Amino acid sequence: MKIADLITWFESWANPAWCENWDNCGWQIEPGILHEEARVLVCLTPTLAVMEEAIALQANLIFAHHPLIFSPPKSLRRGEAIADIARLAFTKNIGIYSAHTNFDQVEDGTADVLAQILGLKDVTPIVPTQGGLGYGRVGLLDPFLNLQELLTVIQNRLAPPDLIFSPTADLQQIISRVAVLGGSGASFISAVAKTGAEAYLTSDCKFHQFQESRDRGLILIDAGHYATERPACDRLAEKLRSLNLHWVQLSNQDEDFRQFFVK
Repeated sequence: MKIADLITWFESWANPAWCENWDNCGWQIEPGILHEEARVLVCLTPTLAVMEEAIALQANLIFAHHPLIFSPPKSLRRGEAIADIARLAFTKNIGIYSAHTNFDQVEDGTADVLAQILGLKDVTPIVPTQGGLGYGRVGLLDPFLNLQELLTVIQNRLAPPDLIFSPTADLQQIISRVAVLGGSGASFISAVAKTGAEAYLTSDCKFHQFQESRDRGLILIDAGHYATERPACDRLAEKLRSLNLHWVQLSNQDEDFRQFFVK
């Protein structure tokens, strides 16, 4: 499949026009590769390490969730990450394409994959957008779990390096309804509280957002940005393989960017 045809297929599923006005979905760098046979490296974040991996593997397209460019840079200088990535992209003929908030909304996108990993049933968006799609997912556990069991499932299936949750006196509390949103989802706490969910799995939550959730009777669970979004990249790679592309691989150089000190 040509890269142009691959992008046409993808955009019919996750239209970049759906991205938020602060976002930057779609082509980040297109060095003239549209008519080449697609060799795709899928990643969460397009870093210099991922670019070097793409060069070593002879990929010609980095397909990322996070945009390389969120806002226009005022300058490009050697030694700066974006500049060096752009230089390599043009000299090595490797495109960079990002699917961000458009990919968050769709079936088999970031939130939907989290809901599937937890086995949620009767799933609906936390905040609907269009055509049954939307941000986040909320659904029923089957069977119901107590909080300790739910935390264990999250730890085992997402393998976050750290798992933070709201103060609670009862790890034996039965949880039936769970909301999920991959990445930075603390701004959705108010919307989640209206869904009747007892627990909310997301990431990048601040101190007072845990307080807000507790005050709303909602158990907030922070598993980290990487752990809550990387599974959707894995699923995307699977979907691309189903198209019988010449070559598709999930990056081995994606990074969490956080380390946790252990005594």
